Amino acid sequence: MVSGTDEPENVETEQDESADTFPRAYVEKLRTEAKDHRHRAETAETRSNELLRQLFTLKVGATGKLADPTDLEFNADSLADDDTLNAAIDDLLSRKPHLKARKIAAGPVGQGVTGNKGEPFSLLGRLRQSV
Repeated sequence: MVSGTDEPENVETEQDESADTFPRAYVEKLRTEAKDHRHRAETAETRSNELLRQLFTLKVGATGKLADPTDLEFNADSLADDDTLNAAIDDLLSRKPHLKARKIAAGPVGQGVTGNKGEPFSLLGRLRQSV
């Protein structure tokens, strides 16, 4: 009697297992799709981080406070708030004032021809002077 009761239980477990399994080709297809989705997600995340860093560098450069915008370490929290970004730049400049952007003086810098500009240049006139 004991062996008779064991057999129906085995049949039921075999049916339960077959109900929970899928064909091998279907499982492989699902795994391949999942792998592709993971790869695309990683690529998108990497690209997103690159773009965030570029945006951060451009925003720091737009302030005009630093000679090299890459001197400020990337902080994603500063992207949302301009006041936080300016505070971070000011903090960096207070610690390292040599990173400050230099202003270029407008006007003549003492180079080039500074002679008489009243008479226009004439090649024929220069040739006559040299003879």
